[in-house]
Amino acid sequence: MPKPGKTGLTRIIHAFGYSMKGFKAAFKYESAFRQEVALLVVLVPAAIWLGQSSTEYIFLIGSLLLVLIVELLNSAVEAVVDRIGDEMHKLAGRAKDMGSAAVFVSLVNVFLVWGFVAYDRFVN
Repeated sequence: MPKPGKTGLTRIIHAFGYSMKGFKAAFKYESAFRQEVALLVVLVPAAIWLGQSSTEYIFLIGSLLLVLIVELLNSAVEAVVDRIGDEMHKLAGRAKDMGSAAVFVSLVNVFLVWGFVAYDRFVN
């Protein structure tokens, strides 16, 4: 049985509002998120310049957006872990480390995508 609550357009409007609250919180409290947004602002025009097809634009910009997605999820994990308690616990540390590793992998993806597109543009 579905959860009681808002449905239809009302649910979509409220979900949008919750998403905006999430963006605002990430920007306010997470310096890594602010840095990655700044990187996005700088690199989207570079992606439009570097890419030579719509597929390349999607890969270049999509790799940047993936970093933001992973950073938001990492920040959410960290907030929940911090909410549970201040004491050191190996599972809490593991959760935070895994979130950090996920962000790292998404950044490696950016370097690979951008590197291959740049290679195709300038070397091939």
